Amino acid sequence: MAQQQMPSSQKALMLELKSLQEEPVEGFRITLVEESDLYNWEVAIFGPPNTLYEGGYFKAHIKFPIDYPYSPPTFRFLTKMWHPNIYENGDVCISILHPPVDDPQSGELPSERWNPTQNVRTILLSVISLLNEPNTFSPANVDASVMFRKWRDSKGKDKEYAEIIRKQVLATKAEAERDGVHVPTTLAEYCVQTKVPSHDSSSDLLYDDLYDDDVEEEEEDEDAEAGGVGGDAGPDCYDDEEDSGNEES
Repeated sequence: MAQQQMPSSQKALMLELKSLQEEPVEGFRITLVEESDLYNWEVAIFGPPNTLYEGGYFKAHIKFPIDYPYSPPTFRFLTKMWHPNIYENGDVCISILHPPVDDPQSGELPSERWNPTQNVRTILLSVISLLNEPNTFSPANVDASVMFRKWRDSKGKDKEYAEIIRKQVLATKAEAERDGVHVPTTLAEYCVQTKVPSHDSSSDLLYDDLYDDDVEEEEEDEDAEAGGVGGDAGPDCYDDEEDSGNEES
């Protein structure tokens, strides 16, 4: 009996997950909420050193639609966050996660919104940038936006915003300890150097379960197209230079 075809979104997510595990994004740790579900990811975000979020351990979920990457995922913080661009329920309001529709009322250009060339890596980099540089023109949390502007415009003399963030950072330390996670607090610890991972057969189980016969079919197709686009791109995954975060998956 013919095996059911794997959705293209599942293949794309599997490859992205593998890439992020082999070439991590600085300040993030990626896992699946459930090992058998590629559409729900858990993200641990480490607060960047020399920012208000230094030493913080913030958890979030990324939920992908079945037609990913043609539609954007959602990004929701599980950790309570006080930020101009994060709703009370934890949903992140950021242009890159908005569907690519023409919406003049939003003040966003279509080019700033989601498109299929974006990926999880660019989302993560955008979120960490947003934490440090909120967009106060279209806030999701108006009170946090007003408070942030007072802190910024007073050059830190108005401490209310910074104090709330500091308390939230301190509150995350207990969860990091429960999870057995060491939170980096220096640039040396925070910056991830890309390395070729040692082979661990247990890490292949997910991919083997999902791929199996489908991989064999793709290999046959590639053999038939020898010399064309789509040859072995493996070595490109292990460049010594830092990843810009803009490659397609």
